[in-house]
Amino acid sequence: MKCPQQKVAGAMRLSLMALSAMALTGCLASTVTQGTGGTSISGAAGGGTSAGANSTLERCDQTLGTLAVDDGSGAAWYTDFNSRTKVTTIEPLLRLAVQQSNCFVITSIGNSRTESRLSAITDKQRNSGEFRAGSNQQKGQRVAADYYMEPAIIIDESTVGKVAGGIAGILGGSALAGLAGGATSKESVVTLSLYDIRSSVQISAAEGSSSSRDYGAAVGLLGGGGAVGLGGFSRTPEGKATVAAFLDAYNGMVVSLKNYQAQEVEGGLGTGGTLKVN
Repeated sequence: MKCPQQKVAGAMRLSLMALSAMALTGCLASTVTQGTGGTSISGAAGGGTSAGANSTLERCDQTLGTLAVDDGSGAAWYTDFNSRTKVTTIEPLLRLAVQQSNCFVITSIGNSRTESRLSAITDKQRNSGEFRAGSNQQKGQRVAADYYMEPAIIIDESTVGKVAGGIAGILGGSALAGLAGGATSKESVVTLSLYDIRSSVQISAAEGSSSSRDYGAAVGLLGGGGAVGLGGFSRTPEGKATVAAFLDAYNGMVVSLKNYQAQEVEGGLGTGGTLKVN
């Protein structure tokens, strides 16, 4: 049988755990709210129009050409990034931002899975003989890509400092203020490179960055149900920060492309250049 002091101590511990969880999540109740919990790249696109786009997204008055976006699945950073953040892919969000910006028309080229599926569907509809006459499945209808965009994650793991102040201010001087000590800030740094496909010349490159708070270590201090309820904090912020970093990089690229001037090389490109060797 527990003595009164033990009961009080246990009740206080449960209360502090609940307070900590509420401070981090805002609510203990299980609710479903549509349209929340997304990333910095939000909304929808249809042709040259968009709905619900991030207000900071740069836009183009004139479309610059057609674009192939690399899906990143073959990159060296992809497997490790996916396993740690549970972000399955970056490319669809990049495609959304690009289409919302009206700077390029997106093609399926660059995503090997999508391109393979579309090719298989086209072949079946064109050659199986099972589809209605006049379905307009002749050759020569695919749109070629003018440019190729390659995303890359440069830094997505570096711990850049503790962020105890914010949480400690909420929890006050209680022992659970130590929760804040386990929270870290992580920096995500990415790049986008844009190539002219016909010449293979890089015509633009941009860096983007964003930071996130990771409560992974702090959540462990709650134990039991608290850790289960807040476990997503240990992974989700890092992935969302990476998406925000790509939006930052894309905005920078669009600004530079609006002022684009082709580089000039005396004698022409690929003819030896001006750095002669004696």
